[in-house]
Amino acid sequence: MAQALETLIRNTKTLDSIRGIVHTMKTLSAINARPYEHAARSIEAYHATVLQGFRAFLHRNGPLPPIATEVSTQVIVVFGSDHGMCGSYNEIVATQVSGYLDTIDAEHITTHVLCVGAQLNDALNGQDIWPESTLLPPASAEGIGRLAGDIVTRMDDIRQKALSGEIAVTLIFTDQMSNGQQQPVTKILLPLDTTLFGELADRPWVSRSLPDFNMPSKDLLSALIRSHLFASIFRASAEALVTENAARLSQMQHAEQSVDDRLEELKSETRMVRQEEITNELMDVIIGFEALKKGRRKAREQ
Repeated sequence: MAQALETLIRNTKTLDSIRGIVHTMKTLSAINARPYEHAARSIEAYHATVLQGFRAFLHRNGPLPPIATEVSTQVIVVFGSDHGMCGSYNEIVATQVSGYLDTIDAEHITTHVLCVGAQLNDALNGQDIWPESTLLPPASAEGIGRLAGDIVTRMDDIRQKALSGEIAVTLIFTDQMSNGQQQPVTKILLPLDTTLFGELADRPWVSRSLPDFNMPSKDLLSALIRSHLFASIFRASAEALVTENAARLSQMQHAEQSVDDRLEELKSETRMVRQEEITNELMDVIIGFEALKKGRRKAREQ
């Protein structure tokens, strides 16, 4: 009985330690998500400025001509996690990538997959997808800009190495819905969305002065497209980090609840074992006392 009680006490102490670790990870997930949310909102303001630049360019030069060249190179940038304990987060993204690859004509289009996160890389390998590069996610909100710049640079290198045709760029990441649920998102960056820029071109310029610029139109358009890509990749990375921490927070909440339930069971079992042990000890004392009384009574009778 003493051994069983000692085992229960040891298991309870172990679960208390585990609960402390889980609670710490839950707190860190909640704290880490906040800077990434601020970063996502901040880049939206920057992106609005870039779109305003597009609008000024289109007001001066008219709508962009349609792209007649066929796409020969497809770049897929996928955002996942570098750490575990976030449920099926990476597996859901990998499944989304696999489904998107099935829609690409592999015979005529060269595909490059850029993966962000070692855990996502393993999930992609499980789907027989082998990324060309695996990048480390930023450790803080300040690193999102460096990651986005690195990805844009890699896309430039791929575009320059392409022999012919246009390059297509697609982002796949996980975003949060209004009800708090998470869903994979597929966002096409290149070729440019003609609907978006058509709306910008049709929108009247409301100002006392007309937009003007000194840069050559080709250089300005190239700079605007690069800024558009940077802002879109930045936001996708920030949203992916927000949902990753939200997924980890949810997992830690479930784990904490499970640990609490198990702790309550162990404490209840420990109380029962202790009560049983005390009862047995009292019975031993009573039995011993009764035996002693009988012995003394027999001695007096003799």
